[in-house]
Amino acid sequence: MHNPSGRQRARSSAARGGRAGRAGARTARGAWEAGARRPLGGAPDRSSWEATEISPMLRLAAAYAWRLIVVGVAVYLIFAALGRFHLVTLAVFLALVMTALLEPLVSVLHRWMPRSAAVVVGLLLAILVLFAVLSLIGANVAGEWEGLRREFDGGVARIGRWLEGPPFHLRPGTLSDVQAQVSQFVARHRAALINTALSGVGRLVAVLTVGVLALFCSVFFLYSGDRMWAWFGGQLPVRGRHPVRLAGRAAWATFTGYTRGIVVVAATNAVLVGVALFVLRVPLAVPLAVLEFFAAFVPLVGSPIALAVAAVVALATRGPLVAAVVVLLIVLIGQLEGHVLHPLVMSRAVRLHPMVVALSVICGSVAAGVAGAVVAVPLVSVVWSVYGVLRPPSPAQGLSDPDPSNRP
Repeated sequence: MHNPSGRQRARSSAARGGRAGRAGARTARGAWEAGARRPLGGAPDRSSWEATEISPMLRLAAAYAWRLIVVGVAVYLIFAALGRFHLVTLAVFLALVMTALLEPLVSVLHRWMPRSAAVVVGLLLAILVLFAVLSLIGANVAGEWEGLRREFDGGVARIGRWLEGPPFHLRPGTLSDVQAQVSQFVARHRAALINTALSGVGRLVAVLTVGVLALFCSVFFLYSGDRMWAWFGGQLPVRGRHPVRLAGRAAWATFTGYTRGIVVVAATNAVLVGVALFVLRVPLAVPLAVLEFFAAFVPLVGSPIALAVAAVVALATRGPLVAAVVVLLIVLIGQLEGHVLHPLVMSRAVRLHPMVVALSVICGSVAAGVAGAVVAVPLVSVVWSVYGVLRPPSPAQGLSDPDPSNRP
């Protein structure tokens, strides 16, 4: 066996000592760097402390919390800006409604005439229909006013006699006392009432301004709305154009479907109410039917309120029996609207739970009155449709429903 010499043993020992020294130097240098990174006082590193001391659920909740706060502030600022310019917002909304309703007619007329002429003809036909309905209401009210006044006076007397009997047993002359108090109130506050009426002139000017602006915007929406949207999409970054295009297509499909569907539902309700009131010989059948038409634009709430007005008129002019029939009509039309018309006409456009619809109407009415109640449901429907298009579908959802916009 070969025995190494003393010189070789010394050389190998020196090599091992050099490697050990270099390893020790690296260890010392790492320890020094770790100590340099460590805060004063020997406290542990922040990232390692968070990883060991903070719950993962708490970190996840905090991450979602600040994102929700940012989104909430952005939404609040958007609605504050829209509320600041509420007349302009309302005019644009009405223009979109007119565009959704008249676009099929304009497209049909465009087959025989230029697009500009088709837009003008379509708007003129819509204005003529509106003035015809208003003229019919005015003529109906003027023709029945004298008879209605006599029937109303007699109806009030009949209601008074009915309330004086069982089961109410009111004191005789209670309604007369109420009428006298109302007359005294009007006499004492005549100046305030006149000022309120004069302030209504300013509101009338605002309404006319909104109508003219809506008509002006609808002309351009009908004539070149697709080109306006294409121009807007072209101003966005390339990566954002496709999602915006999908969101815009889904939003417009939902909005047009809702608008046309609610018009069909409102027209059906108005026809049924008008025919029923005419058969029951309740005065002002045509104005009450028109009131039902416009009230149906507020889901779940508008139709019962309009029919309640019809029930009061029937009670004052035709008696309690006819009023009870009108109340029964409220229940029947509500069932027809909720279980037949909405599923058939609006199921593809609006897939919202009735509770969501009710909360949307209430929140919209609290925020912006009647206009907010009308706008709330289509706004929530459009937002939900856009969310359904933009969110990434899960495998189970993709197999069950290939169209994300139709998910409830």
